[in-house]
Amino acid sequence: MLYKVKAKIHEDKMKAFFTALTDGSIESQKPDGPYILKAMQEALMADDKTLSWYESCYCATPLRHERETVYDTYLYDFAATLVYEVKDDIEGKCQVLS
Repeated sequence: MLYKVKAKIHEDKMKAFFTALTDGSIESQKPDGPYILKAMQEALMADDKTLSWYESCYCATPLRHERETVYDTYLYDFAATLVYEVKDDIEGKCQVLS
């Protein structure tokens, strides 16, 4: 299933999140590391604290495994909305991996 996701980033962990995304540690995580990396490459900063992105997940609870292994360390205040297609409706700056 496809979700449109919004979450706030812990500002004090932003540098550590960037490091984990670029040093290969998240990407090498099985089974979903490459999907997390792709999602964060496409995520946009809606404001100074809020990331928005689309991500596929087939867990009964959206992004459960991703949150347990990565996202909850760096992000909080999640909202995942089930959608049927990716739309060009997320506005913001590309900042996570730039």
